[in-house]
Amino acid sequence: MAATPFDQLSGDIWYDGTFVPWSDAKLHILSHGLHYGSSVFEGERAYGGRIFKSEAHTERLLESGRMLGFEIPWTADQINAAKEETLARMQLTDAYIRPVAWRGSEMMGISAQKNTIHLAIAAWEWPSYFKPEERLKGIRLDLAEYRRPDPQTAPYKAKAAGLYMICTISKHAAESKGYTDALMLDWRGHVAEATGANVFFIKDGAIHTPTPDCFLNGITRQTVMDLARARGIEVIERTILPEELSGFEQCFVTGTAAEVTPVSEINGTTYQVGEIIKTLMEDYDAAVRPEAPALQAAAG
Repeated sequence: MAATPFDQLSGDIWYDGTFVPWSDAKLHILSHGLHYGSSVFEGERAYGGRIFKSEAHTERLLESGRMLGFEIPWTADQINAAKEETLARMQLTDAYIRPVAWRGSEMMGISAQKNTIHLAIAAWEWPSYFKPEERLKGIRLDLAEYRRPDPQTAPYKAKAAGLYMICTISKHAAESKGYTDALMLDWRGHVAEATGANVFFIKDGAIHTPTPDCFLNGITRQTVMDLARARGIEVIERTILPEELSGFEQCFVTGTAAEVTPVSEINGTTYQVGEIIKTLMEDYDAAVRPEAPALQAAAG
């Protein structure tokens, strides 16, 4: 993470179709997206100057907006081009890219039918989500107090800002107890995900992962599952109960920011950082690099 506050970084941000200086990329305090969570976003990474799965991220961004009841007024091609322009303008090759869309300030209330939909794209250097020394030995997870909600109560397939409120609360609570992150259950008490990453477990050479029926089916999650299957590793999507946690041998999380990160402990239950995880870490690193066409095809 940058030592400088994010609003004080230098460079330019793509904002509603034009580039503005980083410090001028502002919105009004009465923007609907700030007060009511009517905002969607993506987290993407560029490796060697290429944005990994840019098209898939853009399609999800557009669909997330529709789930929140608004159309982002740029096409997928325009957004993809804007991301590339932003990366080039910032002179970055390995970077994190953040597109974000939100309702503006024309109406202030629950109803905001006529509010302008804004779109901004920022890019900056950002290493691994977790500290390198933690990532190599495996991160420690607490169990979160809050749970992923019933899919009938929220548009869980949208990468919507409001859905991350309980994630921030849960991660802060875990960090205050010395953990790196938290494992969240769903409203039924089943294992769901970490606060910003999908979770996987390994037992007897097979990978087990919760069915994404109330949380985001991550793009990195899908990529890693494809990579595992390409290696002949069985991947099982199923309901996982908390009482099963002690029966698994290995655990890892995936996400654009987290990439593939081993887990060494969940609330007192410990795990090995084994060969399957190490292999998937290597395969994912190879797949995201522009010079690895064979693995990219496997990851598609």
